Amino acid sequence: MYDFKSIEAKWREYWEKENIYRTPPDVTSGDSPESVGAKEKFYLLEMFAYPSGDIHIGHFRNYAIGDAYYRYKRMTGAKILHPFGWDAFGLPAEEAAIKHKQHPRDWTLNNINISRTTLKNLSISYDWEREITTCLPDYYKWTQWLFLQLYKKGLAYQSDSPVNWCPSCKTVLANEQVSALGTCWRCETAVTKRNLKQWFFRITAYAQRLLDDIAKLQHWPENIKAMQRNWIGRSEGTEINFQIPNLKSQISVFTTRPDTIYGVTFIAIAPEHPLVKDLTLPQYKKQVDDYINKAVGKSEIERSAVGEKDGVFTGSFATNPLSGEKVQLWIADYVLLHYGTGVVMGVPAHDQRDFLFAKKYNIPIRVVISPRDKDIPAKAGWERNGIVGPLIPETMSEAYVDEGIMTNSGPFNGLPSGEGIKKVTEYVQMHKMGESKVYYRIKDWLISRQRYWGAPIPMIHCPKCGVVPVKESDLPVLLPEKIKDFIPKGRSPLSDESSFINVKCYKCGTPALRDADTMDTFVCSSWYHLRYVDAHNDKEPFSKSSVNKYLPIDLYIGGSEHACGHLIYFRFITKVLYDIGCLDFDEPAIRLFNHGMVLDEKGKVMSKSKGNVVSPAQLIDQHGVDVGRVAMFFAAPSEGEMLWSNKGLLGARRFLNRVYQLVTEISQKTPVCRPEHLPTVPAGKTGDTSGEDNSAETRLLVPRIGGMDELYSKMHRTIKQVTEDIEVLHYNTALSAIMELINNIFEVKNLLKHPTRSADYKALQGVLRKAVDITVLLLSPFAPHLCEELWSRLGGNKKKSILLEKWLSHNPSALKLKQVELAIQINGKVRSRITLPTETPEDEIKQLVLKDDKVKVLLQGKTPKKIIVIPTRLVNIVV
Repeated sequence: MYDFKSIEAKWREYWEKENIYRTPPDVTSGDSPESVGAKEKFYLLEMFAYPSGDIHIGHFRNYAIGDAYYRYKRMTGAKILHPFGWDAFGLPAEEAAIKHKQHPRDWTLNNINISRTTLKNLSISYDWEREITTCLPDYYKWTQWLFLQLYKKGLAYQSDSPVNWCPSCKTVLANEQVSALGTCWRCETAVTKRNLKQWFFRITAYAQRLLDDIAKLQHWPENIKAMQRNWIGRSEGTEINFQIPNLKSQISVFTTRPDTIYGVTFIAIAPEHPLVKDLTLPQYKKQVDDYINKAVGKSEIERSAVGEKDGVFTGSFATNPLSGEKVQLWIADYVLLHYGTGVVMGVPAHDQRDFLFAKKYNIPIRVVISPRDKDIPAKAGWERNGIVGPLIPETMSEAYVDEGIMTNSGPFNGLPSGEGIKKVTEYVQMHKMGESKVYYRIKDWLISRQRYWGAPIPMIHCPKCGVVPVKESDLPVLLPEKIKDFIPKGRSPLSDESSFINVKCYKCGTPALRDADTMDTFVCSSWYHLRYVDAHNDKEPFSKSSVNKYLPIDLYIGGSEHACGHLIYFRFITKVLYDIGCLDFDEPAIRLFNHGMVLDEKGKVMSKSKGNVVSPAQLIDQHGVDVGRVAMFFAAPSEGEMLWSNKGLLGARRFLNRVYQLVTEISQKTPVCRPEHLPTVPAGKTGDTSGEDNSAETRLLVPRIGGMDELYSKMHRTIKQVTEDIEVLHYNTALSAIMELINNIFEVKNLLKHPTRSADYKALQGVLRKAVDITVLLLSPFAPHLCEELWSRLGGNKKKSILLEKWLSHNPSALKLKQVELAIQINGKVRSRITLPTETPEDEIKQLVLKDDKVKVLLQGKTPKKIIVIPTRLVNIVV
């Protein structure tokens, strides 16, 4: 095993001394006319870390994927911004601090120091001069400034609202922070509801733009775009007003199927709806109250799940504005207050959920859409609960939900469903019974948190003036470091800190109170990508010229779990900043790449709570950084789940040892490839031959001696494949191609065991040396320490680092072999080999193989059952 500890320590120290990862100052915007060649900018960013402890192998994978791309892109001549920082506020860090009985600030900053050291030991290519930490005043000052900009624009507001509440974390959660199982994103406790006065960002004002501009995200994964479309959830429909006679008021229903309006036999209302109390008749009050108490304890996921639904009758009725018929009013928990109007019309014949509900509670079912090719059998004349209907389907076992022809629908009878939707909407608008409407599933972003560890909300509550924003000149509103108790109690611990909470009103001077809540940590991460470009600016969050020089992000790497949280939030904030003139672009990232999760050997996701994480520090000590990187890259595609195993580490170690031994031997015995060793290319045959003698660009016309033309072609095919694979972050196939090239090198190296002075021998020797040089250059993004060492031993370190070498480009004319050697198998065992022109037809290959002397002897006159030809590789004779 090569001495990875000394090699990695040597080059890590050298890179740090040379400040090799510092962002170049002479960069121009990627879309400007002068942005070509060495001046082209590239902003590479991985999602930053929660410092709730040291980084683990999952983090390492994320950051190493970006680091390998950085090294490749740097060698292509791009001027790269590759920064890092810490998402230091919020629940993860605070919960860990509480568990360890430390102050959140001390715990967080200590973990940052530990994690930073680990990342530096991993030689991740970050420009540490641009490091940001969101819990420090020089950062959260500008998070508070951002809040004030949204407030000025009418996009930050306070409202009483039923909110998601985590009983364990003792704080509210945004909708995006409630899992698909209805549990807290942080601690997995079942989420309940509470009515609280909270701060919101009006993201719904940007819903349509966020939806429309998904079309701009051409280089984002399709699944992420689909998830965002679904989360934004645009619904086009009609809002129809039903009169409530006993209240002399009305209730509005939103529907996407107004063509079924004549089939409404009940209306379902969300338990939290403000009209519920007035709608409930005295004799039904107890049942309704009991039902609501039970319903509000359920998560939205439970309430929205497919299956049997329940509800309770209020005793009241509404009047269908088109048919004039009475309609029962029910409370049902499957109706969510924040979707549409919080009221749903029940059409049992044409909605499966309504059908099951009606069957359960003996509510009438009325057919108003008939299939085009058949009628649903029905009988006339029934009366139930005071509602008369002309038809009851006899044989329906489920709702008919498809389009058809309107029936039992007054003046709209005979209209196709699609036309009926339009005509009914026009009718209700004309008669002022309702209007066409668009609703969105996405709701305003709840950003208040009843926790200590967050950016204080820069607002004051005055008994005379109401809500008053803090002056920008008085920012930051500092989070008090000394606090009696930061343990959550269901309200913000800052409420009890008199030195913090008590303040005078800016307008009238009256004693007032600061807002005691802190901001959701996702506010901090919604703009961090902008701060990196101007991290030390104390006059503004960033200068517009600096941001427009580097942004948008060219490649953003992180997990898909952020699809409906951070990845929507930072799109929203970017658009807001664009609208107020701070930016010249309105989408933050051109390309998004989602890495896969790291699983343990049992196939379970690694996490600190499960105690199955692998420490990068332990990995560095036992195997070295490069072995860990190669094992991780080779185990699976970067976007796929990766099964971490010791076998993978051993395989990576063997591979790198093989490379080390090969290069060491070649560098000692084989001279540097020189032009006189190689025949030159006739003019005009292969294009440009400019470049240094050691460049892989040198164009060679290689004579067909044993293995040399195949190796030469393999070199260029490998350059092409590795380049294409790195561009799409398919590092596993890139490494596989390099391994195949190394196998070819070993085959050719065996031909040099008996040296001669012939020109052919010298040419072969030169091509071999060139192949080794190419191997080291291609492998350098994946095993940077070892390759830096090997490059120096090969005499290639004329520049400060292999990172400063030019990335290789292939010769298109060298990709296709003129001749190929095929292995000849008989019943799967290699028995002979044959060399043929590459273009030889398959039928001719079969004939020539059967004429091979060894094959004829082995077949002994037997007729093969079949002959299988695998182009450029082998022929298998089955007998």
